[in-house]
Amino acid sequence: MSVATERIFIARLAGTNVLDPLGDQVGKVRDAVVVYRTTMRRQPKVIGFVVEVPGRRRVFVPIGRVTSIDVGAVITTGLVNMRRFVKRASETLIMGDLLDQRLLLRTDGTPVIVEDVGVEQQRNRDWEVARLFVRRQREQRTPLDALRRRGETMQVDWSEIEFPAESSATQYATQLIAAYHDTKPADLADVLRELDLTRRLDVVRELPDERLADVLEELPEDEAIDVLDAVGIERSAILLETMQPDDAADLLGELSEDRAERLLQAMDSDEADDVRTLLAYDDDTAGGLMTTEPVILSPETSIAEALAQVRRSELPAALAAAVFVCRQPLEPPTGRYLGLVHIQEMLRHPPHESVGALLDTEVEPLPPEAPTGEVAALLAAYNLVSVPITDEGDHLVGVVTVDDVLDALLPEDWREQRDDPRGETAHGTV
Repeated sequence: MSVATERIFIARLAGTNVLDPLGDQVGKVRDAVVVYRTTMRRQPKVIGFVVEVPGRRRVFVPIGRVTSIDVGAVITTGLVNMRRFVKRASETLIMGDLLDQRLLLRTDGTPVIVEDVGVEQQRNRDWEVARLFVRRQREQRTPLDALRRRGETMQVDWSEIEFPAESSATQYATQLIAAYHDTKPADLADVLRELDLTRRLDVVRELPDERLADVLEELPEDEAIDVLDAVGIERSAILLETMQPDDAADLLGELSEDRAERLLQAMDSDEADDVRTLLAYDDDTAGGLMTTEPVILSPETSIAEALAQVRRSELPAALAAAVFVCRQPLEPPTGRYLGLVHIQEMLRHPPHESVGALLDTEVEPLPPEAPTGEVAALLAAYNLVSVPITDEGDHLVGVVTVDDVLDALLPEDWREQRDDPRGETAHGTV
């Protein structure tokens, strides 16, 4: 194995392309797996990498199949077992478990926070944890001090640190969250699911509300409920308000009526009203699948303004593909529904034109009682990513997007079925 540098820091390596000998991409590095020795002072041994391959599957690549490591690329032999990685009890993830860990310096007992972990190849060709990049932890007298903890940084040998005696000490998740800052919510949800419960809650506590709300939409409902249990009713209400109303309704629908009502009472009244509307419909109907927050515009709105609306970063891609044109009022239930305008159509016309001149009226809206199968058929027939839902008075009450239909049609455990645990039947190699 060739080594481009004497020491590789794993947090900087995260996201690096993993290539086969021909230079084709196999996946991306997401973590490194180490095992501790018989004594904690001995350097942990690196046994492999967790690599994310196409399909968001996370697989284990043994260090013996890695021929070169550099911050620009990790080269493998080209043989990668496609079984899903599941951490064993004897294994530790550098990103998932060691980053943000609170340790003590042996010299004076000073607490430090791990911000990165350096690994080196030894003469016997084994890779071991050699150095830690740490930050001294300042004394914290108030909760705000935890957010301002910026002390001296340094590199120390593994032998210079020890784990604190108080194993229940809070472990921060700042560096782990920073390492996954640019990942999609679904990918971060996968990361959370791989962490043990304690570490998962460390991450949940430090994730911003908007980011955590996005992740909750990607978690299985039982695991999302576990998160709500952990954060308390006040933050749960904030998270539910931040989520898409249909996702919040799905989550509340899994709770007891009393508990769901307590959360609804804690939410902003307008946001709660939207969710209550959706809870009134059966799960397997258009009403149970729809969201009440599409882009709704009046016919006089200019194309320039419409494009500005769909460019909003917080708008899901499926809802940004079209705008829905209605008479006043523009909040569901709206005035009379007139039609939809596809973003491709808007791009073909001058920005000063009005969206009312570009209406697609061929897509017939569905009633809230329409079954899921009928919604899926309409999406397929017209190559749509969203379908308008109107009541008996032709008022727009919501929109069903293709991702919600797929979620309804797939088996409940589809997230788990994507992967097989390591040690069971392999899907093959690449």
